[in-house]
Formats: sequence, C-alpha cells, structure tokens
Amino acid sequence: MKKRRLVIRTIILVVLGAAVAYSLYSNLTKDTKQKVAVGDIAPDFALVDMQGNKHRLSEYRGQGVFLNFWGTWCPPCKKEMPYINNQYLQYKDKGVQVLSVDIQEPELAVNQFSERLGLDFPIMIDTEKEVMNVYGIDLLPATFLVDKNGKVVKYYTGELTENKVKEFMEQIKP
Repeated sequence: MKKRRLVIRTIILVVLGAAVAYSLYSNLTKDTKQKVAVGDIAPDFALVDMQGNKHRLSEYRGQGVFLNFWGTWCPPCKKEMPYINNQYLQYKDKGVQVLSVDIQEPELAVNQFSERLGLDFPIMIDTEKEVMNVYGIDLLPATFLVDKNGKVVKYYTGELTENKVKEFMEQIKP
C-alpha cells in the first residue's frame, strides 16, 4: 500500500515537473513580437472604415497620423475617445489625421460604440489582428505618432488625457 502511494506520488511529481519544464521552455523560446520602434518607417497597411472607405497609411504621407489601437471593452479606450475626437476636429484641417483601429470586434458593437460617443474620425476594424501583430501591440490603448514622412516619432500605451492628445497632435503637425 505504501509502495503504491509512493509510485503514484512520484508519477504526479514527474508530470508536474514536465509541465513546468515545458512551460518555461515554450516561454523562453517563443517568438516575441517586435514592436515598431521610434525612428522606424511605420509599416504600411490598408483597412476599410465603417463607411466602406479604404485607408492606406502610406496615402497619408505629407500629413501627421495619430494611429490609435483600441477596443470597445477597454475602459481607458472609452475614456480617451472623446478627447481624440475633440482634437481631431481641431487638427484635421491642419494636416493631422486620426486613424483608429479597433481590434477584432463585431462591426455592430463598434458602430454602436462610435455612435454613442459621436466619433467623427475614421474607425477601422483589424478583424484578423494582422495590423496589431505587425505593430507588436500587447496592451490597449496603444498610440503611434507618425510624422509627415511616415516615420514613427512616438509610441505610447495607456490612457490619454485631452492635453496629451493635443500635445501629440502638435508633435506631428506638418
């Protein structure tokens, strides 16, 4: 009886040890996402907004681009959206554009969110997380500031205040 219990305990410990070893190995050897760094040319992408208009990042050369990744379920994202919208209305005629990328949510949810907050800037959905993966986004909200030459001048994660949005738009104003 004691011998049988010892064998069962040994098997359980070996299985647990193997699981821990595999976990450590897979975490240490997995491909880590390479974030787009400040100074890099922002990777080009094309997505369709909620009105069916196609937006290609490279078509905004000559203008600053406030590229914001977000989700409707994200409280900081929801809080910063009115600030982004207010500043978009101030800066859109000064050469600064907002491209807003929702991460993999249903169109209905994104439309309702946008209508509820009265958002005016282009909103696109990254349905397959392709753009998110290219940019190496881990946490939302995430914002890239892209200058008129297509170069990333800032990467910021976390909730933005209205003053911060304004400051960022000033940085990329051509």
